[in-house]
Amino acid sequence: MSRLFGSVRARATLGATLVVAIALAAAGAAVLLSLYSNLTGEAGTQAERTARQVAADLSVGVPSRGLDLDDEDQPVQVLSEDGTLVAASRDLERISGTSTSQVRPVNRPDPATPADPGQRPTPRPSAGQGDDDDDDDDAEDSGSGAGASTGPGEISEDTGFSQGSATLDGQSGDYRFARVEVDVRDQGTFTVYAGAPLAAEQSAVNTAMTVMLIGFPLLLGVVAAVTWLVTRRALRPVEGIRREMAEITASADLSRRVPEPETHDEIARLASTTNETLAALETSVERQRRFVADASHELRSPIASLRTQLEVGAAHPELLDVPGAVADTVRLQHLAADLLLLARLDAGERPQDGRVDLAALARDTAEGRPGVRVTADDVVEVAGSRGQLERVLGNLLDNARRHAHSAVTVAVRGSGGLAVVEVADDGDGVPEADRERIFERFVRLDDARSRDDGGAGLGLAIARDVAVRHGGTLTVGTAPAGGALFELRLPLA
Repeated sequence: MSRLFGSVRARATLGATLVVAIALAAAGAAVLLSLYSNLTGEAGTQAERTARQVAADLSVGVPSRGLDLDDEDQPVQVLSEDGTLVAASRDLERISGTSTSQVRPVNRPDPATPADPGQRPTPRPSAGQGDDDDDDDDAEDSGSGAGASTGPGEISEDTGFSQGSATLDGQSGDYRFARVEVDVRDQGTFTVYAGAPLAAEQSAVNTAMTVMLIGFPLLLGVVAAVTWLVTRRALRPVEGIRREMAEITASADLSRRVPEPETHDEIARLASTTNETLAALETSVERQRRFVADASHELRSPIASLRTQLEVGAAHPELLDVPGAVADTVRLQHLAADLLLLARLDAGERPQDGRVDLAALARDTAEGRPGVRVTADDVVEVAGSRGQLERVLGNLLDNARRHAHSAVTVAVRGSGGLAVVEVADDGDGVPEADRERIFERFVRLDDARSRDDGGAGLGLAIARDVAVRHGGTLTVGTAPAGGALFELRLPLA
């Protein structure tokens, strides 16, 4: 399991599926809530319409016992000002969600079927009420007396809503109740409750929920499958790169390269960068291998010469060439120092922080070297290591003196925020094709020259590496006298 979810493809599929699942759940909940709210609002509108119709009948003087409340689908209650149920739907058996659970009005007359179907049933008077009815009839017939008249009432503009349930003619269900108040003159304030069934709304919501419960898993399965396939196709080149890199590591063959897809996307750029890294690594390893081989070869010569002289001196002291042994020892010491400096530079050693006056350093370095002439500004300061910069100038001067016919000139000046050091000779110069090659390690253009005169071929390589470490450049061109012109540029301090 951990290996499965350790793959990018599995994690991408799981993540996409989870995101889509959360989005679908949120969207589904929003749809269901909106559907339920809209349908409930429609039921509330229907209930309000019925309640206001009953309230309108009351307001125009229809007595509560004369209201037509026999709608088969809607339970209706009419409450007096003191909360007494004065009228209700005929088939109402149970109700909740209103201010009273009563279903039978107080003093409700026995239902009677009128002879004329269009005539409302006449309430049967109870004991003690006959005189009141007669008085009411007299009052209506006479039409006199302000206190006995029942003029139009006032219906409240506010409507209250509530949820509840009711049993109507043996059928139970949930209802949306609307509450409307009507103020009838000389009779007080009546409260009318009318309900609209929520069965259709609940059915619609349940149907939508069923569709979602069936459709959403199928949709999530499609999303997971598509994500898995797309991710697999997208990551196939990455697997090829990984496999090739594993084989390169196992074989140590840095000449091999990873396949580059033709998609021009991030994976293609990754493959291209990987190949560039492999090429740079191959060059570095080859350079290191050649460096070790050349260093071993260069060290072998002075060591062998020194050993030979010492062995001869041990057997025949009178034949010991002391100056030659000293020269071989000095050459060996210089070579070891050069190799050690190159090793430090390759390790990324940063130059020491300090200020170095290149003008004064050039004069000091040229002192004791015949044929070298220095022209310099008063002060040309750069930041860096005095010892390393002195090694650069010394190597450049030694190289120029070996190739010059008669004179070497050194010019130091400041120019455009840079310190410029020019070392020129009047020798044969450097062919243009070899002007970069001479900065490689252990490279000599004058191979016919003896090693004792020509050095190990590390001076110019060290000079350029030090210049680069100090944020500068070292290039070679043609001097005015026709020889080589080495130009060192470093940022001014």
